[in-house]
Amino acid sequence: MAYICEFMQAENLEPDRRCEPVKIKMEGYIYMLKKRIIRIALLIVIITAALSFVKLPYYITEPGEATELKPLIKVDNGYPEKGSFSLMTVKVGPANPLTYMWAKVRPYHEILPEENFKQEGESDQEYMKRQLQMMRDSQENAMIAAYKRAGKEVSYTFNGVYAMTVVSGMPAEGKIQVGDKIKKADGKTFRSAESFVRYIESKKAGDPVKIVVERDKEEKTYEMKLKTFKEDPKRAGLGVSLITDRNVKVKPEVDMDIENIGGPSAGLMMSMEIYNQLTKEDETKGHHIAGTGTIDDEGKVGPIGGISQKVVAADKAGADIFFAPNEGGKKGSNYEEAVKTAKDIKTDMKIVPVDTMDDAIHYLEDKVKTA
Repeated sequence: MAYICEFMQAENLEPDRRCEPVKIKMEGYIYMLKKRIIRIALLIVIITAALSFVKLPYYITEPGEATELKPLIKVDNGYPEKGSFSLMTVKVGPANPLTYMWAKVRPYHEILPEENFKQEGESDQEYMKRQLQMMRDSQENAMIAAYKRAGKEVSYTFNGVYAMTVVSGMPAEGKIQVGDKIKKADGKTFRSAESFVRYIESKKAGDPVKIVVERDKEEKTYEMKLKTFKEDPKRAGLGVSLITDRNVKVKPEVDMDIENIGGPSAGLMMSMEIYNQLTKEDETKGHHIAGTGTIDDEGKVGPIGGISQKVVAADKAGADIFFAPNEGGKKGSNYEEAVKTAKDIKTDMKIVPVDTMDDAIHYLEDKVKTA
């Protein structure tokens, strides 16, 4: 019957009444098929939406963006620049089943335990507040380091280094409390959180450290042995995050409008931008310069997390040069990882090791030609 109907249709003949049941049957089949497809599609949408609300105890990190600093940092009557300095970001977000599976198959997407980011009992708001406080500390360090290097007027009152959070399961737990003022470590005093951290990082797991803190106007002394971090077995510490309390004054004045970017890793690049606006010679020489690294008020550069992702982001942004913390040339440094990533993605971007702000300035002055 179906053959007869197809033949009559092909020959433009008068339709046979016997074809009507076949036509009705086909239309019904098509209608049911469309209805089934719509149901399946709707079910997929519902399942996808539901899975997006299922929170896993992980965070996903991936390459972020290069943020040019010239529009965000303004020194009064500062010198212009032809090129640019950019800080690098890493995108971080809580994982759900969908993003977890996607990260599994994407290069330079990392799946990390939640405790790598948030302290026990810490809310998302508290975590972000802590990150923004570290950024403010980093901005102050960048200002002090840049103004000192440029020979410009800078002064500040130092009020101390304070404990901001204490990590559960680490040596500081039960001894150091949030709000404690860190007075000394092994008899040494420190004028910034970064210099204290750098001293601790010079030691290894099992090494004893004697810490003197001030709490309620009384001094307390604790001896602790450093312990490796669960999320990073290569690092040992006390398990306490710190902030530096001080008031900084500079001349000429500088306005820094950097919002919604947390953490201390932009320190080096902020100091380079400030320094470049303070001095007549344009250190960029027309190049797009990216990089990362913490900085203390003496201009010393420290390591950061997510170095590979930042190299990928800088390459996508078209950077010519990338400054990476050298960590004194130790094995497995940020610089070594950055070089490995650069080779993997086959970038032409130059990876440059730096231990200090001076290293970065000398490289630009001695090794880089005007674009």
